[in-house]
Amino acid sequence: MRSAATTTVQQTLTVAQLTAQIKDSLEGGFPNVWVTGEISNFSRPQSGHAYFTLKDDQAQIRAVMWRSAAARLKFEMADGLDVICHGHLDVYAPRGSYQLVVDELQPKGLGALELALRKLREKLSAEGLFDPARKRALPMFPRRVAFVTSPTGAAVHDFLQVLRRRWRGVDVLIIPARVQGEGATQEIVNGIRLANRIEPRLDVLVVGRGGGSLEDLWSFNEEAVVRAIAASRVPTVSAVGHEIDVTLSDLAADVRALTPSEAAERIAPAAEEIGARVRAYQHRLRHAAQRRVAWLRARYDGLASQRTFRRPFDLVHERSRRLDELEAHGHRSMHRLMHEGESRLARLAGKIESLSPLAVLARGYTITQNAANRAVVREAAQLKVGQSIVTRFVRGNVFSTVERIEDLDRQG
Repeated sequence: MRSAATTTVQQTLTVAQLTAQIKDSLEGGFPNVWVTGEISNFSRPQSGHAYFTLKDDQAQIRAVMWRSAAARLKFEMADGLDVICHGHLDVYAPRGSYQLVVDELQPKGLGALELALRKLREKLSAEGLFDPARKRALPMFPRRVAFVTSPTGAAVHDFLQVLRRRWRGVDVLIIPARVQGEGATQEIVNGIRLANRIEPRLDVLVVGRGGGSLEDLWSFNEEAVVRAIAASRVPTVSAVGHEIDVTLSDLAADVRALTPSEAAERIAPAAEEIGARVRAYQHRLRHAAQRRVAWLRARYDGLASQRTFRRPFDLVHERSRRLDELEAHGHRSMHRLMHEGESRLARLAGKIESLSPLAVLARGYTITQNAANRAVVREAAQLKVGQSIVTRFVRGNVFSTVERIEDLDRQG
């Protein structure tokens, strides 16, 4: 008995230890589960986390979806909504309770479609089909518009009615195509391609239909339709009448309209608005012209009051008198410069004359040159007896022969 009691004491666990073992066992045994059920007791506090109970007619389990996962949902969670959840079990030790931590949640019955849609959207987005830089602006005043849709649906009636009310200068071509069911995808694609072959080219192409469930609108999520819209040479408006869900056609089109009626509003301007805008422009133009005329009149009056315009010849006379003064001043300056130049020239001539060899000769001096090479003889030692010399006077030359040479230095 004592040994048994000792064994019992040794195997006793604390609550935390037991909970930890349960946590390890439970979370390790259910790391990845799919659960279907109905949402109840839903709440979403300011933290952004979603807390709810997932139940069926026999049992229930508490569930939580953290803010990061809840932010990715494309629909609003609410009590009574049947859903399919993916997640793992988690044990909350402080309360000794367990809960399902949900990381993915889909409305029941649409899970496969939603999954396919998500994968296709990621694929086409990676190719750049939804890039905002590809979007083209619609012309302000379209003349030729085509609408690919069912000719028997209410979408056509609503579209044409709004278009006629807003702007009557638009020709509309209805290209018939089934918008749901078997064969709808190919007919929509064919309609888009046909619209792009029409010459002269259309101004705007509308592709769409009235509202419906996700299954009804599924043709506008098909890859072929999305690619045809992205490849359209004509600016395209997607007008799938469903305000909550965004189809892939909406993302690929240049402009998304929530309904065909809104598509007509996005395409054509309102005649009343254009008229009001034109009248506003007229009013602004009239006032601008009046202000311009008033400014020009004031400027004209200001110029007319100036002396130049009141006595226009005064300036001419003043300039003429100034010209005469400048002319007289120029003559005086010219005479002064000429007189100064003549005086300076005379002084230079006198200096030149005083330095001229002819002036020296006129005073009785002569120049003796060697008769052979006409070299000037400056001293007797340059000559020899019998050598011919030329003596130049102020008037005339004398040719002679040297008979005797005297060295004055030696005589001295």
